[in-house]
Amino acid sequence: ANPKGFDGFARFAIPVAGGLAAVLIAVGLYLALIGSPPDYQQGETVRIMFVHVPAAYLALAIYTLMTVSALGTLVFLNVYAPQSLLPVLAQEFHAGAAEVGGVIGATMLSMALASPLVGVLADAVGRRKTVIWAFALLVLPAVLAVLAHSLPALNMVRFLQGLLIPGVMVGLNAFIAEELPVLERSRALTAYVTGTVLGGFLGRFLSGIVANWAGWHAAFWLLAGTSLVGFVLARFLPLETKFRPHRDPRSVLHSLGLHLRNPALLATCGVGFLILFTLVGVFNTLTLRLADAPYGLNSAQTGFIFAVYLLGVVITPIAGPFLAARGPLVTLLSAVACSLAGLLVTLSSPLPLLIAGVAAAACGVFLSQSAALAAVQRSVTQARSLATGLYHLAYYGGAAVSSVIAGHVFEAAGWRGVVPLVMTSMGLAALIGLLGWRGWKARG
Repeated sequence: ANPKGFDGFARFAIPVAGGLAAVLIAVGLYLALIGSPPDYQQGETVRIMFVHVPAAYLALAIYTLMTVSALGTLVFLNVYAPQSLLPVLAQEFHAGAAEVGGVIGATMLSMALASPLVGVLADAVGRRKTVIWAFALLVLPAVLAVLAHSLPALNMVRFLQGLLIPGVMVGLNAFIAEELPVLERSRALTAYVTGTVLGGFLGRFLSGIVANWAGWHAAFWLLAGTSLVGFVLARFLPLETKFRPHRDPRSVLHSLGLHLRNPALLATCGVGFLILFTLVGVFNTLTLRLADAPYGLNSAQTGFIFAVYLLGVVITPIAGPFLAARGPLVTLLSAVACSLAGLLVTLSSPLPLLIAGVAAAACGVFLSQSAALAAVQRSVTQARSLATGLYHLAYYGGAAVSSVIAGHVFEAAGWRGVVPLVMTSMGLAALIGLLGWRGWKARG
C-alpha cells in the first residue's frame, strides 16, 4: 500500500469524478423528465416513477436507520436505568454503596458472560429472530423486578435481564453487517451507536423522574413497556436474505483458539475492561455522592445530571475522522488525557465544576470506546462476531467488577477515594494500549 501515492491520485480523481457525476445526473434528469416519450397508456403521468422510485428507496433506507436507532435506544434503557435509583434502593433495602451497586453489577456480569454465547446462537438461528425474542423475553424480568421485595431478589432479576440484552446487541450488529448494502452499513452503525447512547441517558433520566413521582417499582413497569415496544418494532425489521446458519462447534472452537492467542485482541479486551470499569465506577458512586450533603439531590434531579451522557451523541461522530486519521492508539491516549483532567476537576466541591469534570471524563471514555471498537476489527481477520463477543465479555466484566470495588472504596474513603481508583484504571488502559497497539500505523 502507498497512502501518499493514493492521496495524490485521489486529489486529482475526486474533482474529475464529481464533475462527471454532475453532468451525468443533469443528462439523466433531462432524458427522464423531458426527453423520454409518454407511455402509451399512462401518458405523461408515467414520469412520476422517476421521482417515486428513488424517493421510495430513500424512504426505505431512512426507515431502516430509524428502526435500528430506536432498537438501540430501547435495549439500552434496560442497562443503566437503575443507576439513578441507587440512593432510593439503598434507603429502601438499608444497603451500603457496594451492596446496592450489585443492581448494576449483576446485569453487567451476565451481559459479559452471555455475549460470546449469544453470538454463537445468532449464527445458528438467525439475527432477526434473536433480536425479536430477546425483546419479548426482556418483558419478563422487568415485571419480576416490580415484585422483588429484597435486594438479592432484585439482583437475580437484573442478572436475568443481562442474559437477554446481548441478544439485541449482538444480533442487531450482525444483522446490519450482513443484510444492509455496504454504503448503508456505516450510517446504520452510527445510528445504532447514537441510539444506544440516547438509551443510556433516557434510562437513567426517565427512571429518576418516574421513581420520584411514583416510586422505584414504576421505573421497572416503564422498562417492561419499552421492551414490549421493542418486540413490536423488531418485527418490522426486513426479512433476512443473506443469512446462512453456522452450527459447526469445531469451527467455533478453532476461531476461539485463534482469538485467545492474538496479543492485539487480548490487549484490546484489557482496554475495554478498564474503560467501562471507569465509567461505571464514576456514575454508580456519583449518584450516591449527589444524594449526600452538601447537594442532597433527589432521583429526578440526579437524572438530569446524566444529561452529560448525551455528549456521546456528539463525540461519536466527531471521533470517526480523528480515529481514521490518527489511529486507535493516538485516539486512546488523547481520550485518557481528557478523562484524567476531568476526573481531577471532580474533586472540586461546586456542583457546576463537578458536572463539568464528569462531562470531560465521560467524553474521554466515549473516545476510548471508539478506539477500542476499531482496534477489535483491526486485530482480527476472521470470526469477527466472536471477537466482538469476547471484547464485550471483557468490557462488561469490567463494569461488573467496578460496581463492587468502587462501592467498597466509596464506603471507605468517599469520592476522594473513588477518583484515584478510576484514574488508575484509565492510566492502565493507556499503558495496555501503548504496549499492545504500538505496532499499528495511523492508517491501514
